[in-house]
Amino acid sequence: MRLAILSDTHGLLRPEVAEFLKSADAILHGGDINRQSIVDQLRQYAPLYVVRGNNDKEWAEVIPHDLTVTLGGVTFCVVHNRKEVPADLSGVDAVVFGHSHKYAEEERDGRLWLNPGSCGPRRFRQEITLMMAEAEDGTLRVEKITIPHEVK
Repeated sequence: MRLAILSDTHGLLRPEVAEFLKSADAILHGGDINRQSIVDQLRQYAPLYVVRGNNDKEWAEVIPHDLTVTLGGVTFCVVHNRKEVPADLSGVDAVVFGHSHKYAEEERDGRLWLNPGSCGPRRFRQEITLMMAEAEDGTLRVEKITIPHEVK
């Protein structure tokens, strides 16, 4: 199963990001979407598993703070801010989070911790990134995708 893992789109779905979504079987989004129209656009590509970020206000009240989902035999916990990860991660293979806009991929205590970075408006002079992953039979392989952009 091919997964697109994104976060912090902040109201912008870049055409370069949309190209990757075309090959996704599912999308995980770590929050800070900023507009319902982005949620609607994402859902046109693949089933969407999304959480609410700190910038997702009243319009996003129906979007959960965190969620757990199993895809390709891999169980994910998705939350916007790493500091708000649920205490009980029993059965969770990978934690997906955002908020910092910094790409991170690390294994800790037998669990993957994944921050796809931000693929929305460029902020804090950071790269524009997302993850593409393959989840199959409980195994997860992750690839960092960097979107080229103009530095001003």
